[in-house]
Amino acid sequence: MARSTLSITAGTFTATAALFLTACGGGGDDSSSEDTKGADTGVGTGVGSSSPSASASAAAAAGRPEITLPSSFRLTFEDWTADEPGQQTVLNDGNEQLRAGYAAIIAGDPDSEALAFYDTEAGLSQDREWIKSYTDKELTVLGELPVFEPEATLFAEETKAQLRYCTDESEARTKNRKTGKVEANPPGTDPKVAYTVTMQKNDQGVWQAVSTESKRGGCS
Repeated sequence: MARSTLSITAGTFTATAALFLTACGGGGDDSSSEDTKGADTGVGTGVGSSSPSASASAAAAAGRPEITLPSSFRLTFEDWTADEPGQQTVLNDGNEQLRAGYAAIIAGDPDSEALAFYDTEAGLSQDREWIKSYTDKELTVLGELPVFEPEATLFAEETKAQLRYCTDESEARTKNRKTGKVEANPPGTDPKVAYTVTMQKNDQGVWQAVSTESKRGGCS
């Protein structure tokens, strides 16, 4: 279900995004925009083992939307912390942006206001296509999607950033809303996908996704 591979696009996944079972039944390694992103330890916080409260407090600060995920889909953020405060803010908003994308898929809502909050105009256009790659096929997502090995790099006087992370789609699935059929990635598919998200800070201090690229098998 990788975003590009599986058909996902967080923000503006330019090349291939693979957030969640590469487009579930879809492409192979570097597709382009239909994956799954975001998940949580259970029902909705969005952070797994570390740094969960950071996103919650940051969210309240700038009028950030509240994003919840059902217990049927766990998006866990492992070691989602950074040494520098500036880098941590990138991780926090990147976390919420991914969760917003998956919440939109589960809700069947390509016009999600929460996702629009964390995307630039270009990023939102691509993410909508990613979400529609699910909704047009009557698909939703199930299972667990760990998001790990985060790395945030700031540049351009800390107004732009690059966020990198990996996902493991081993326990992620798609489900057809009409037939109830559940599917995983095809046998032999590498479950780990590496993502690179280009982000920029808006006037409200929120980091928004501009574009995303993914590479299946690009994680350690």
